[in-house]
Amino acid sequence: MTHDHDLVLRPTPAQTEAALHPPPGRNGGDLVVETLAGLGATTVFGLPGQHALGMFDALRRSDLRYVGLRVENNAAFAADAYGRITGEAAPLLLSTGPGALTSLAALQEAAAASAPVLAIGSQVPTAGLGGGRHGYLHELPDQAASFRGVVKSVHTVRTASQIPSAIAAAWKSALTVPHGPVWVEIPQDVLLAETVLPVVTAMDATPDELPPRPELTALAAHVLAHAERPAIIAGGGVVRSDASGKLRQLAERVQAPVVTTPGGKGAFPWTHPLSLQSWLEDRHTTDFLEDADVLLVVGSGLGELSSNYHTFKPRGRVIQIEADLGKLESNHPGIGIHADARLALQALLETVGPRADESAPQRVRALLAKVADRIAAQELTLEQQVLTAVRRALPDDSPSFWDMTILAYWAWSAFDAKGPNRLHSAQGAGGLGYGFPAALGAAAADPTRPVLAVSGDGGALYSVAELATARQYGLDVTWLIVDDGGYGILREYMTDAFGEPTATELTRPDYVALAESFGVPGVRTTPETLEADLARALSAPGPRVVVLPAVLRMFAPTHLG
Repeated sequence: MTHDHDLVLRPTPAQTEAALHPPPGRNGGDLVVETLAGLGATTVFGLPGQHALGMFDALRRSDLRYVGLRVENNAAFAADAYGRITGEAAPLLLSTGPGALTSLAALQEAAAASAPVLAIGSQVPTAGLGGGRHGYLHELPDQAASFRGVVKSVHTVRTASQIPSAIAAAWKSALTVPHGPVWVEIPQDVLLAETVLPVVTAMDATPDELPPRPELTALAAHVLAHAERPAIIAGGGVVRSDASGKLRQLAERVQAPVVTTPGGKGAFPWTHPLSLQSWLEDRHTTDFLEDADVLLVVGSGLGELSSNYHTFKPRGRVIQIEADLGKLESNHPGIGIHADARLALQALLETVGPRADESAPQRVRALLAKVADRIAAQELTLEQQVLTAVRRALPDDSPSFWDMTILAYWAWSAFDAKGPNRLHSAQGAGGLGYGFPAALGAAAADPTRPVLAVSGDGGALYSVAELATARQYGLDVTWLIVDDGGYGILREYMTDAFGEPTATELTRPDYVALAESFGVPGVRTTPETLEADLARALSAPGPRVVVLPAVLRMFAPTHLG
């Protein structure tokens, strides 16, 4: 019989010597950066502030690369994208109060999209925690409470010796499915106080796995194998768990057509004979999915965008694989399997037998033809021309990051991502300002390929300060700004609902001149020259801005029946 204490590793003489004689001049901030390095982090994002200076000074003594942005919310967007691209927890260093709170909208997006972000913020000195009576600058009565409704977990540190374990616990939480943002806060005095604790060399924060229950996958496999018209909805969970290969194997085995949600873009090959592509905001697609006698939903909660604005009413049996327990059967009853998408699909592949159905590709072609005819009848040539130009200019393996703008709404339905984990947008929480700072985080994560950001002029105004960041770090991001003079999608919504828009028109800068004032080359383009201008910008090193003055329209809604 083996007891846990038999497995404890004894330190070597050299490790003992190093522990007894740590280098002088270290403080709590050093314990933060040492723990991050011990967990495998290489890059951190953030913005310094008075209470957090102990952490930032410690960066100088570490090998961690620091990417500093100009607004905390943008720093969190950059960390979000870094986490999506690498699958690692992206450290985000923030200060107390206003600095911390400014990140909340971006952390809400990370939570909605299951992006692993490890946010570490400072706090007022320990004596003021929970007080509200000391009058410290940046003080909040309960800073952690501001984060508790947004992030996966909150960790408050009160002593230096708590730092490594708290950060390791947060790291584990961020990377345990469903991935998400976490919050750690450390008082200013703890960060600044000198420490004689040994250097943190390695931390064990292996995330927990979430395998499916075997009796549920056995039932699901039986139901799928005996289906007459199965179909699959693939969501962001397939992308986050790197399960697109297993999804394709299962779809081919049971001959089930697959549609991807906005978060699941690229999870299934666009031109595959079983691909329904991404036309979820389409009544023909909704009817097709409602007609399925067995619908397998993988990694999606079937929320507003994925259910054609909650008009989708499945008539067949639903099987839902979902890592977020709160989303399991939350919108539609069925066989709910609480599991990581990759592990659940693997279990189904080991159980379900092949199913022959020569009609499935024919039904897919018929549906896509109906969708094409519907769009063709709406005289949306400009919109299709612009989206086609972007697709042709963007290298197949380059990621793109889309703000909440009309062209992004088109991309959710009509853009071929050319693979999983390549098209990203703020569709999880729906906040403005995501595209450009997120693209900067992706470029920091992988400098071997150019990155595209797409914004409207309204969203661009949230992010213009980060032109300085792009220039400072020489990040290979091309920023396409579609300038339609205001909040274009809100203009459409208000005109449709009330007959005319209010508060949607904007005075904007000359974006080309503004970019060039930051030392970033810019060009004004047209729909006819967009492909060439974008391709040229993407092939050049460093940041570039391409401005397209154009008023784009959405395709007519079809969720009304």
